[in-house]
Amino acid sequence: MSTQGPPSVSSATPLLLAAARGHCPRCHALTLFEGPVRFAPACRGCGLDLTQFNVGDGPAAFLTLIIGAVMVAMALVLELKVHPPLWLHILLWTPLTALAVVGALRLAKGALLTLEYRNKAREGQIKEAGK
Repeated sequence: MSTQGPPSVSSATPLLLAAARGHCPRCHALTLFEGPVRFAPACRGCGLDLTQFNVGDGPAAFLTLIIGAVMVAMALVLELKVHPPLWLHILLWTPLTALAVVGALRLAKGALLTLEYRNKAREGQIKEAGK
């Protein structure tokens, strides 16, 4: 009989929902984020050191480009269909883009950290033969 740790996030909550909420990958407490997109240094529930994970800035670049393209396409459709004044475009698309990037970044970073934890992917570890 093998001893296993707590159930994975997938058994309790779907990966993307757990990432958006900020579930710790080990104890599932809502302690993953310290700010909107900034990780806490450690889980306040189980003490998991979150600084050992290297999510990096890759999600930020991709999400900004993808969301930027979607927002520009939606702004062009609105302009061609309705012809609103410029101030309305500024008032509408600036906060909508910022909120979409922050929300998607939180989701992506949380999911990547959770996947790193599940797959035991660590920065700079080399496995030796026979160990």
